[in-house]
Amino acid sequence: MEEIRLQKFLAENGVASRRKCEELIENGKVKVNDEIVTKLGTKINPDKDTVEYNGKRIEKSKKEYTYILLNKPIDYVTTVKDQFNRKTVLDLVKTNKRLVPVGRLDMYTSGAIILTDDGDFVYKVTHPKHEIEKTYNVTIVGKVSNEEVQQLRNGVDIGDFVTSKAKVKILKIDEEKNISRLQITIHEGKNRQIRRMCEAIGKRVLSLHRSKIGSISVKELKIGTWRYLKKSEIENLLK
Repeated sequence: MEEIRLQKFLAENGVASRRKCEELIENGKVKVNDEIVTKLGTKINPDKDTVEYNGKRIEKSKKEYTYILLNKPIDYVTTVKDQFNRKTVLDLVKTNKRLVPVGRLDMYTSGAIILTDDGDFVYKVTHPKHEIEKTYNVTIVGKVSNEEVQQLRNGVDIGDFVTSKAKVKILKIDEEKNISRLQITIHEGKNRQIRRMCEAIGKRVLSLHRSKIGSISVKELKIGTWRYLKKSEIENLLK
């Protein structure tokens, strides 16, 4: 396990609130590896270090976390609570767990979003260094050319950022309806990235759906429904 702040460890394992734990540390009530620690910000490794409060060893709790895969409909925002009272993804998941979305999908994008109460999981899955792929199905206005597809594959300038290489496949070109459908796989997560990538090649997005996070697909989930992630799926994302 990665190092965490001492007061966070104490709070997460039932000693007191985070603020109260800071007071306990400053007042010399906490020992790490048999030494009194009074400096806030001290980090420990819960798997290696011994922490005591009032002479009693504080054990790392074996908390059971929840991991949910939701097939988000459009018109829902991926926040816990919305300042404009719009519908949020948590309105679709009936549970007494305090879940948060892992990353974001904009209001007008449907598809795969993970919800969890595991903060370490959120950090690891959303951190850019892990480069977890996200796959989107995109419907755009007009007939897409091979040259435009190659531009997306090579990376395009979306204003404040040049995208990395992407996997892009043409799913369908419907000349009668004047639309094209693409599958685009990226490992970045800039705000509205897929929409901005399409705009960079002069194409307007009609609909956008995230079909997969890593290898986890929402193909078998109806829009607006959810399921628990399997242990193997969680482990694969954290590899």
